[in-house]
Amino acid sequence: MSPLNKRKLSKVRYKLDKLDNKLLQIIKKRTSLVNEVLKLKQYKKEIVDQKRINLILRKIKKKSIQNNIDPKITSRIWRNMIWSYIDYERRNFKKK
Repeated sequence: MSPLNKRKLSKVRYKLDKLDNKLLQIIKKRTSLVNEVLKLKQYKKEIVDQKRINLILRKIKKKSIQNNIDPKITSRIWRNMIWSYIDYERRNFKKK
């Protein structure tokens, strides 16, 4: 790799790192909202709402296409995020 391209790569990576830090703050906020949702659920069986999951994934696919983002990428990200939070809810559920 040429020295010029190394500098360019370094700049792009710096931007990615800054964006990752912003994503971490968004994840922190999302986790706080999930905690609020968890407090409202009375039974562990309420944690997985397949209809809602399907609705979210359809919306994400549609919005991805509208925004010219590869829907396979966003679908994978959202599926992983949803199931990660389901796992989180199951681990933190304190009721029946």
